[in-house]
Amino acid sequence: MSRKLWSIASLLLIVALVVTACTPAAPTAAPKPTEAPKAAAPTEAPKPTTAGPVTLLWGFWGSPEEKASHQRVAEAFMKQYPNITIEYFFAPWDDYFTKLKTLWAGGDPKAIPDIMFMWPTPSFAARGVLENLEPYIKKDNYNTNDYWPTLLDSARYKGDIYGLPRDIEATVLYYNKKLFDAAGVKYPTDEWTWDDLLAAAEKLTVKDAGGRVSQYALGMEGSKWPLWVGQAGGQMLDDLTNPGKCTLDTPQALKGLQFFYDLMQKGYAIRSATMSQQGGDSGVFQAGQVAMIIQNSSRVADFNAAKDLNYDVAAVPFMKGGTRWNVNGGAAWVMSAKSSHKDEAWLFLKWLQSSGGGQNMYTKNGDIFPALRTVAGSSDFMGLGKPSNRKAFLIGADAMKPGGFAYFPEWDELNDSIISPQMERLWAGEAAPDKVIPDLCKAVNKFLADKGYPKK
Repeated sequence: MSRKLWSIASLLLIVALVVTACTPAAPTAAPKPTEAPKAAAPTEAPKPTTAGPVTLLWGFWGSPEEKASHQRVAEAFMKQYPNITIEYFFAPWDDYFTKLKTLWAGGDPKAIPDIMFMWPTPSFAARGVLENLEPYIKKDNYNTNDYWPTLLDSARYKGDIYGLPRDIEATVLYYNKKLFDAAGVKYPTDEWTWDDLLAAAEKLTVKDAGGRVSQYALGMEGSKWPLWVGQAGGQMLDDLTNPGKCTLDTPQALKGLQFFYDLMQKGYAIRSATMSQQGGDSGVFQAGQVAMIIQNSSRVADFNAAKDLNYDVAAVPFMKGGTRWNVNGGAAWVMSAKSSHKDEAWLFLKWLQSSGGGQNMYTKNGDIFPALRTVAGSSDFMGLGKPSNRKAFLIGADAMKPGGFAYFPEWDELNDSIISPQMERLWAGEAAPDKVIPDLCKAVNKFLADKGYPKK
C-alpha cells in the first residue's frame, strides 16, 4: 500500500470541489513470531444470483500491470455471475481522483463508478459520496471477524463501515543479503530492536574519502514516521475521531521522531527527498544504494522479478521496552451513494472481499498482503515462496493500531497544510524535533479550535 496512502494534496482538491458543488507493551525480548491465524471463519464467496442483466462500472487506480490483475479478477467474477457485466474506470493514481472529481461534481449516477478503490475512506464518507455498508453487512450477516483487528476502523465514519479494505499496510524490514554479507553483518531477525538496527546501520553505511555516503543502511519514506512514534508509545492527537489537541510534543512521541531524525542526521538513512529523486525506496534498494527498506508487501513482486536481487524480510525492529506498532490502514473497496444497482454492487464488493473470491486471487497473484486473516494464514500467501520469512508480515498485521492517520473529515486538510510540511523539515535536516514540534502543535491546536474541535 505505499503509493496508495499519501497523495493528500490530490484528495484535498477533489473534496473541495465536490463539497462546494493496544497491544500490551512489548517485553525486552520481542514476542515470538505470529503463527498462521486459525480462529476466524473464512469469509466465503457469495452464492450465485439470478439478478440481471446488469452492468457495473468498477473504478481503480494503478499501473498497467495492476489494471491487468484487476481485469483477471473481474473476468473470474463474471464467469461465476454471467448476468453481471463489469466495465472499467481506470487511471493512474494522480489522474484517478482528478477524473472522479469531475464526475462527482456532475452528479450523473451512470458515469460515477458503482464500486471504487478509495483512500482515505472516512474523509469521503463524511462528504456523502459513499454508501453506508452497515445495512448490507447486517442483512447478509457478512463476516467482519475475519479482518485483522482494528483494520475496519480505517474505513469507518461515525461508527459505521463505509468500505472494505482490500489489504493492509503491515510494514516489514526488507534487507539485501549481498550487502549484509559484504559488511559481515548477521541477517535481521524478527527480534531485532532499535539497538540492533543502529548497530547494523553503522556497519552497513559506506562513505567515500570525502565523507560522502555511497551506501546507506536504510531507506524509509518520511510519511511512515508514525511507525516510530507508535512504537515509543506516542500518538499525534489526543483523539483520532474528535481531537482536541496535538500530542506530538509528548516525551514518547518526541522520542520516536528523534530516533528517525537521528538515523538521517548520522547518514544511516537516506533522506526522503533524495530517495524520491532516485526512484523511491524500490529504486534505491534494487540499485544497492540502501541495504534495508521499511515497506509493505507492495514491493515483493518487483523485487522477485529483479535480476540477482537476493533479499528477505524480517519484522520491523521495535523499541526495547516499547511496543510493536504498525499502521492499521489499507485502501478499501467502496460503493457509490449514487449507484443505480446497489444490490449487485454489494454482491461484487462482497465477492472481492471473500475467501475463494477476489481476496485469494489478489493474494495468489502476489499483489497484496490480504485483509482477511484466514487468507493470510493459508498457503495462498504463506506458500508463495520468496521472501521466505512471510511470518514477518503476520507479525506486522498483529501489531496494527490506530494512529497513522485520523478519522475526522478535516484530517486531510490538517495533514497537508500543517503536519506533513513541518515533518518534511525534520527529514530534510532543517531543524531537530524539539525545535519544530512545539510550533507544529500550536498550529495544529489552532486549526482544531478554528474547526470547532472537540465537537460536543
